[in-house]
Amino acid sequence: MLIFTNVSSGYRRRPVLKNITFTINKGDFTGIIGPNGAGKSTLLKTATKILRLYSGEIFLDNRQLSSLSRNEIARIIAVVSQEQTFIFPYKVMDVVLLGRIPYAKGIGLCTRADLKIACEALEAVGAIHLRDAYIDELSSGERQRVIIARALAQQPKLLFLDEPTSHLDISHQVEIFSLLTRLNKENHLTIVAILHDLNLASEYCNDLILLEDGQVRIKGSPKDVLDYRIIEDVYKTCVIVKENPLTARPYVFVIKK
Repeated sequence: MLIFTNVSSGYRRRPVLKNITFTINKGDFTGIIGPNGAGKSTLLKTATKILRLYSGEIFLDNRQLSSLSRNEIARIIAVVSQEQTFIFPYKVMDVVLLGRIPYAKGIGLCTRADLKIACEALEAVGAIHLRDAYIDELSSGERQRVIIARALAQQPKLLFLDEPTSHLDISHQVEIFSLLTRLNKENHLTIVAILHDLNLASEYCNDLILLEDGQVRIKGSPKDVLDYRIIEDVYKTCVIVKENPLTARPYVFVIKK
């Protein structure tokens, strides 16, 4: 689905990702974790061709990324970015229809097929009742559902999220990640989420990639990656890692100094 082979990239010839290699398979729910400055957002920008490669190769859906146009990439990858601001009070349906832009022809007017796909996306996230509401009138949780629906309207094979619940309370975090889990399992949607919260990553992701200083420190299951010795070494923080008695997933506790 997404293969990085000896990839280096960065900004103004300053490398951030340094010779990294990993594979994300179709149907995976992968979390990208690591301290600030480790290269998580740079990885997303590199995977979507916003940043050029210094070296290495990326393959997306069995095709070399460099050979794909922006529209072709947008039909494979949908991105839910961390910052979502709307200058105008758009209606929810108009926001979701923005996901159809990669398929637009001519002057770009939406078709009946586009409207059908947008409605199906809203239904998939449980927000069809909001179709005529204005985006600025919604709660944070409702707005995030609409933004995910916009991404689904692209009909992607891979959904990439950058801190999708960073501004949400615990209840809405669980709501959004339960939604993502359902989309992953029922729609066979490959999901990659950049996360700071190690415990959210542990509970919902099947696979984790831990970045450190622009390199892959370790890739594997939450049990393999969230070893207290690895976390202490990468984050320079004392932690205890215990098994969640309900899910058997590792849970990270920070030790106060």
